[in-house]
Parts: sequence; structure tokens; C-alpha cells
Amino acid sequence: MSGHSKWSQIKRSKGLKDQKKGQTFTKLANAITIAVKQGGAVADPEQNFRLRLAIDAARTANMPKENIDRAIKRAIEKDAGQLQEVTYEGFAPDGISIIVEAATNNPARTTAEIKSIFNKNNASFGQPGSVSYQFRQIGRIVVSKTNHVFDEIFNIALEQGAEDIDEEGDEVLIYTKFQDLSGIKQKLDEAGLMVIEADVFREPQIKMEVNDPILLSKIENFVELLEGQDDVLRVYTNLA
Repeated sequence: MSGHSKWSQIKRSKGLKDQKKGQTFTKLANAITIAVKQGGAVADPEQNFRLRLAIDAARTANMPKENIDRAIKRAIEKDAGQLQEVTYEGFAPDGISIIVEAATNNPARTTAEIKSIFNKNNASFGQPGSVSYQFRQIGRIVVSKTNHVFDEIFNIALEQGAEDIDEEGDEVLIYTKFQDLSGIKQKLDEAGLMVIEADVFREPQIKMEVNDPILLSKIENFVELLEGQDDVLRVYTNLA
């Protein structure tokens, strides 16, 4: 039961290894602030699921509680309006579709920096909507096999309405509909599974393969440059 790309698996494995390097406390704090703002200024993670996910990610990265509290407080203060979420679309080398999500208090500066990365890497900066139609938002839950074997986790997740399930080393990746993520995660917790990560991301509906190792390396480097930009929260591609 696996319809997800090899690229997404590689990206996730690499992403976990580089999480502390790539997701600085500043980026995590911005994600928390944006979650509160987009949740109608609801600062209670029990009533704002996106905020709960952002806090969980911050805790995984060992972000101090006072930093988390400060990010939430900033979101409900008047000057929080300066921070906004922006999305960029375009094409990496070889026409690979790409979406960049960022949080910034200076959109003009961030846009200029993102465009510069595109221009210097033989990539095309696109207009809003140029590639987003190729992606759909889904949920992903990562469960550790510490307390259960794969078959047990598979059966529990399937019973709770999971759309897809992948095994990856000591972990199981469970994919859900966007609107079902919160409920399924809660049920997995109640079933005694060790949930180590849950998030919402954009799944490419049209995937492209790149067989040239040199070209693939260029695309990977381009993605890493985007992820290294201070305001960028997440980068998506349609690589198979």
C-alpha cells in the first residue's frame, strides 16, 4: 500500500537528519505565530490543530518553552500583523514543479531573495497558480515501531481511515486526507502508538522522474538553497 514517491522518502530521511540545522528556532517560531494568526488568533493548541502541529515540531527540535510561549504571544499582539505567510511557485531545472512556503515581515525582501536563488540556478520563477494545481494538501503521521510491529500499526491505521501507509526503517508513515489528520492522529495516540511527527504538506499529483544523476544533484542543491533561506518554512517538488 504505497503510492508515494521515492524522492519524498529520501527527502524526509534527509530532512530529519538536518532538522535542527534547517529548522532554526526562528523558523519554528514563525511557524507558530503564523499558525495562531491563521487560526483566528486562537492560542490554545487544543482548539487550533495547526498550532499544535507547530508546537510539536518545535518540541522535537528541543526549542525552549519560553521561545514557544513568546511566539504565541507575538501572534496575538498588535505588531503580529507584520509577519505574513507567502507562497512562491516556479520550475526547477528540467521543468520540475516547485512550491516554496515562507513567513516574512518584509515580503519585498524575501521575494527578491527567492527570485535571486531561482535566477542563479537556471530555474524559472512562476506566477501564482502556475504549479499549485499539481499539488493537493494531505496529512502525514510518522509512527515509531518502538512499541508495535509494522503489521499492528498498519491494521490500526487502516481501521482509522488512513489513505496510504509506508514502512521506512524503524518508522511507519501514515498518509491521511487533510481534514482527517487531527482525528486520526488522536485515535492513533489513544491506541497506544508512538506518534513522533504529524504535519500537513502538499502531495504532488503529477510526478516527474529525473534519471540524470548530475541534473538530479543540481535540483537537490537548488532545493537546499531555498530551504536555507532564512524565511523559508518548507519546499515541495513533484520529483518522483
